[in-house]
Amino acid sequence: MTLAPFVILLLAAIVGYAINVKSARAIRQGGTRLHSLSSFHGLYSLLLVIVPVLTLVLLWLAVEGAVINRILMASLPPGVLEELGSGQVQLIGAEIRSIAGGRIFGTPEEWKLEAADRLINYRENAAWLLVAVVSVLSLAIVVFARSRVAAEFRARQRVERIVSGLMIFCAVVAIFTTVGIVSALTFETIKFFQMVPITEFLFGTSWEPQIPIREDQIAAEGAFGAVPVFLGTIVIATVALFIAVPVGLMTAIYLNEFASRQFRASVKPVLEILAGVPTVVYGFFAILTVAPAIRQFGQSLGLEVASNTALAAGGVMGIMLIPFISSFAEDALSAVPRSLRDGALALGATRAEMMLNVLFPAAIPGIVGGILLAVSRAIGETMIVVMAAGLIARMTINPLDSVTAVTVQIVTLLIGDTAFDNPKTLAAFALGMMLFLVTLVINVFALRIVRKYREIYD
Repeated sequence: MTLAPFVILLLAAIVGYAINVKSARAIRQGGTRLHSLSSFHGLYSLLLVIVPVLTLVLLWLAVEGAVINRILMASLPPGVLEELGSGQVQLIGAEIRSIAGGRIFGTPEEWKLEAADRLINYRENAAWLLVAVVSVLSLAIVVFARSRVAAEFRARQRVERIVSGLMIFCAVVAIFTTVGIVSALTFETIKFFQMVPITEFLFGTSWEPQIPIREDQIAAEGAFGAVPVFLGTIVIATVALFIAVPVGLMTAIYLNEFASRQFRASVKPVLEILAGVPTVVYGFFAILTVAPAIRQFGQSLGLEVASNTALAAGGVMGIMLIPFISSFAEDALSAVPRSLRDGALALGATRAEMMLNVLFPAAIPGIVGGILLAVSRAIGETMIVVMAAGLIARMTINPLDSVTAVTVQIVTLLIGDTAFDNPKTLAAFALGMMLFLVTLVINVFALRIVRKYREIYD
């Protein structure tokens, strides 16, 4: 039944569009000149149906569960919820919903079975009511939109106004979503720093985010020095960029200037396919293929290599980042005006000199944007690091050691029962805030570089 309102809405929008287009064409064929094209009259009806009715359906579905649950809990027999905490009440509600879904464990009380039957009836009645409301409202809007079709009706302006309102709404949603994310991070980070000194977090060299479960428990005080975590992130990202940046830039230069058109047309799509490979696949490749190969090669040279290494995680991450850098750099090189190329070659420069001294500097904004996007991706990558790098924070810059990263610790700290009243869990938000600030600084730095060089070469 959840799909029925959307089907009715789609049919009503299509029918309204067809009716208005047909009516507008009939007026025009009668010899009267329309202010707007027939298609705008149809779009006016379509948007007038979709926007308010779809908003109603989404709001209905969002609050339906809470309203039905409140009505259900209020209909329970008197006394069954007395002297129960909020958690126990929620468990009873979950059990009733489970029974209504056909998942019955043991022998529930009779009043729970009756409540489950009522819940099924409430849901069916709400679904049919939504279908009726959507049908009536859609029909009324279609009739209203048809009545507006006239020679002097400014349908194009109305359509543009509705589309403009939708764009403004989407922009506002994006802004408030960002504000909400930052506010949530900030609020939880402040709570963490009220429990753990900020100096210990930023400059401490021991990361053991454990808390005592019992008052007499030993060696569980917790240490929240995040320097080893940050250092591990830097090591892995450095290894990844050491591989991705040269290979990506050389690939872009070759494809743009030296490769044949047929070779470029076949290779570039293959590179872009690599960007769409799920990161978990790269993680499996790192832990099953690359890490054992590095360990065996290191042992053959007499080196001590950990089972999970920063070199394996960073190397595979570098392979993943090559398409980002090469694609951005190649697009930036292709966007350079042809006159700069021809002028350098006409003055006697070789193709290599033209590329290094003219084309490459002119494409710096796009190239820097691609590299910094790869940096942000390397810092925020999770699956490859979780599977191939390790979980233990160590103060080391040796890529053959096992290290951890910020994203790995965030995942680790939030696994399981997460009660947001202890420093162990809140440490994840502090790490997330640091990750957000670093990414923000990288983006600001990229914008400054792009603006500086764009003023020179535009």
